[in-house]
Amino acid sequence: MSDPRERATSRPPPVVGEGCARRYDPEALSSEDGTDFPGAEELWRQLQEKVPDESERAEKEKGR
Repeated sequence: MSDPRERATSRPPPVVGEGCARRYDPEALSSEDGTDFPGAEELWRQLQEKVPDESERAEKEKGR
C-alpha cells in the first residue's frame, strides 16, 4: 500500500456452486485462509461425549 489514501480491505475467497450447495472454492484456499483454533479437536471430543447416541435416546423415548 504505497498510496496513503488506499484503505485496507478484505474480501472473501471465491465460491463455487449456488444456493445450498454454495461453498468456498477449495482450489482458491490456502493456509492463510481459515482460523487458528488449536483446541478444536479436544472441544469436539468433549461435545461428542456429552451427546447420547441414538440407542440411548430411543430407550429414553420408550420409557416415557
